[in-house]
Parts: sequence; C-alpha cells; structure tokens
Amino acid sequence: MLSNLKKRIMGMLTLNEILKATGGKVIRSGPGSFNGISIDSRKIGQGELFVALKGDRFDGHDFLRAALEKGGGALVSKQPVETEEGKTYIYVPDTLKALQDIARSRRLKKNIPVVAVTGSNGKTTTKELTSAILGKRYRVLKNTGNLNNHIGLPLSLAKMEDEDEAVVLEMGASRPGEIKQLCDIALPYCGVLTNIGLAHLEGFGDIETVRRTKLELLDYVKVAVVNADDVFMMEGIEVSGFKGKICRYGINNTAEVYATDIRLHERGASFRLHTGAQGFVEMHPKISGMFNIYNILAAACAGSFLDIKLPDIKQAIDSFEGVPMRLELKELNGVTVISDVYNANPASMEEAVKELVRIKKGRAIAVLGDMLELGPYAGEAHRRIGRLLKELGIDIFIAVGPLMELAASEFQGVSYTSRASAEAGELLKEIRKQGDRVLIKGSRGMNMEKVLEG
Repeated sequence: MLSNLKKRIMGMLTLNEILKATGGKVIRSGPGSFNGISIDSRKIGQGELFVALKGDRFDGHDFLRAALEKGGGALVSKQPVETEEGKTYIYVPDTLKALQDIARSRRLKKNIPVVAVTGSNGKTTTKELTSAILGKRYRVLKNTGNLNNHIGLPLSLAKMEDEDEAVVLEMGASRPGEIKQLCDIALPYCGVLTNIGLAHLEGFGDIETVRRTKLELLDYVKVAVVNADDVFMMEGIEVSGFKGKICRYGINNTAEVYATDIRLHERGASFRLHTGAQGFVEMHPKISGMFNIYNILAAACAGSFLDIKLPDIKQAIDSFEGVPMRLELKELNGVTVISDVYNANPASMEEAVKELVRIKKGRAIAVLGDMLELGPYAGEAHRRIGRLLKELGIDIFIAVGPLMELAASEFQGVSYTSRASAEAGELLKEIRKQGDRVLIKGSRGMNMEKVLEG
C-alpha cells in the first residue's frame, strides 16, 4: 500500500511545474497538484488535469463540465462561460503546445536514456521489444499502445515518474517536420530506424521526402541504430553528415548485430543472434515472419548498446508474445488465420502476403483492404499487389474497397470484391474450408478486424 502511495505521489503534476513549463495563468484556484493528464472527458481519472484540445471536428472546451466531475482542473485556451468551484483552471494561448511543453519539462528533469523508434514499418513491435529488453535492467516508460504522434507522445512522456530509468518512444510521421517536432519534445539519446518505405505519401509526396523526414531523428541522437540491409536508408545516412555512433543490424550486409541460421516456423522462428563482443546466442522467438527477425535485431542492437547482457536479451525476446492486431496467428474452425489488421502500406502488405504463402498447406486466401494515404501512388501500388498475388500463387482473393478492386483486376484468378470488411467476412464464411490459410490485412480506416466478427 505504501509503495502504491509513493508511486502515485511521484507521478503527480504540481501546479507550479505546469505554470513554469507552460507560462500559463491561473484563472481559478483549486488543487495544487494532479494525478496525471487526460484529453478525454470520458476516461479522465480522479484528480487528473484535463487538457481542452481543439481539433477540426471537436473542441475540448465543450466537455469541461463532464471532465471536471472527476478531474481536478483544466488547461484551457479560452475563458470558460462558467467554472466549477474547487477546481483549478489554467489559461494558456495554445493547449496543445502546453501539453507538449509539460512533457518536455518532465523529460528535462531526468538525465536518463530516451530511445526513439521510427520507420515505415515495424515501429510498434520494435518499440515493445526494445522496452522488454531494457526492462531487464531499467524501469522503463514507453508509449501506451500506438500513441506516437504530436498528441500521443507527449501524453505518454508526461507520465514520467522519479523512478523511471529509461524511456522508449515510438515516433510516427505523416508529413515533413513531424519527427523533428517529436524530437524537440522527447530529446532522444538513441534513435532506432527500422526501414524506409512507401507510407503516408499523401503527406510526404515521394519516398525521398519520407527518408528525409525519418532521418530528422539524426539531428538529435548520439547513437543511431540502423538497418544495414535497407540500402535506401543507408545511402541517406551516409550523406546526412551524422557525427554520432552508428550501430548497424542486419542479415545480408555487414553489421554489428546480425542473424544467421534463420529457420522460420509456422509459429515463431529460430536463429543465431550475434552481438559482436558478447558473442552469440540461440534465439527461439514466438513471433513469426522474416520482417520480425529485423524488428528483433533492431531491439537487440539498442539493448546491447545500452549494456543489456545477451542472456537477458534472449530471455526478453523469447518470452515476447507479440502485439495485438499485428501478424497474430489464430485457429478458427479448422482455418489458420493471419490477422494483421492494424494498418497497411505496400511494403508491409507484400511481407504479409509472403508470410501467407510461406505457411500455406491447403488453399491460400488473401482478404485485403485498401491501403490508404498513398496519394498519386495509390493506383499502381494496388495493381502491383494484384500482380504479386498472382505470381505467388494465391488461390482466392477477396478485395475490400475500391482501390483493392484495381488489385483484383490484375489478379486474374478466383476473386471477389466487397465494399466493406463485414461483407468480406460473410464471403469468407461461405467459401472457407478446413485447412485453409487466410490473411486478413488492410489500412486502419478499413476496419479489417470486422472480417473475423462472424
């Protein structure tokens, strides 16, 4: 009980800390400390500070009364029509910037290693693996779920407590300058770069801009953990002028951390992990797929540099259960399903289809939803997926969404089209047979998890 009280006190935000970080002004006095920060009036905890963010389709100021039924106070950018007695109201010109300033202030209070993870694919899995490895030595703070943007990252970082000894933060970006913005808040010491690929091209425009944005990380970190097998990434790093230490990981090219004797199983894998001075160890991860070998190597590289011993790295990786909605293998009524429904872009889609083919025993069925935010590349990217399905011998293709209809036109095999994921689920239920292997994947906006609801 005393330890829980100590942790709660350490996690508190004081009014003085908030005012110093934000330059805010108290417009009504109440509690002088808060149990945490929330931006959701429906989920706010007792005694937390509500940050009234304003978006294109909502304004947090409209929910002040609901938030302060449990919350201890609010950060606002306009004078409330009425205020609740016994609650603290702090005025700032910009509530989002204030949230980011609070997070940065918390970061500056502690001189501990902050690891930033970015790239086009594999960020969340690599973040979770890195956190698990560092957790063998340090008390680690990490992003909650996939809170990796200009709102989610500061919300996660603002939870930093006195007892935290390391931080692992996933950083996402959909347009130039966003990695820089996140680094200005988190001030990372070590940066992990997973890969560079076609993703969020509506915001970036082209893959060169994707690379330039991801490599914004190099302007902040002292150590860069990089994928030696991603030639496009490595070319960018070579001309970036980065002066810090580079720790490379890979399978095919020269690297400080690398894998040999790789054996991919239907569930999981086996390989030999080499880490330079520490030698090597036999690994038996539970997560599947060649791309997850790269995610493991990236996390092991970061852990090795931060002095985690090889036996601890092995234990953390071998016991890792994976991340929900990302390449989950499920047995449903005699059908093996690869549920990889969190998101999709051309590179991750191709890897997932290859994984389906690799474990194929009976029929291989691909249920694929549109890959969104690809801008002018969208049409050709989807047609290429259709050609890939044909080349790899996929037996049945269920195309979900108007863009995947373009893929179906290239497939030239047994295919069905559907406008919605639930409808695709009904189609799958009608055609499935025992022994089938099924891949379900698409962008988050396609809600591909609904395919399995039936």
